[in-house]
Amino acid sequence: QVQLVESGGGLVQAGGSLRLSCAASGSIFSINVMGWYRQAPGKQRELVATCTSRGSTNYADSVKGRFTISRDNAKNTVYLQMNSLKPEDTATYYCWAADSLGRAYWGLGTQVTVSS
Repeated sequence: QVQLVESGGGLVQAGGSLRLSCAASGSIFSINVMGWYRQAPGKQRELVATCTSRGSTNYADSVKGRFTISRDNAKNTVYLQMNSLKPEDTATYYCWAADSLGRAYWGLGTQVTVSS
């Protein structure tokens, strides 16, 4: 089992920045990919960014050039640096991890609110 705990959400004005962190614990040796999803009210959960254990990254088109995902394997932590935030980035952001068997794990989420 893997446990994921997010931190770093909050309220920010449009154009501002936030950094989210997600610390993994438990069977961390099995983790292959970590990343972030988000869900806005009334909308489906969507992929934001992922990062493999080798550092390969993938981003949703809506955040390319503004968000950066990074991973510290020594600390078992993944980060999401969010710059140039827009009101449409407002959502609950969930940390996600997948292990070598393809099992998915989720954090409880952290709220990000961007005011216009």
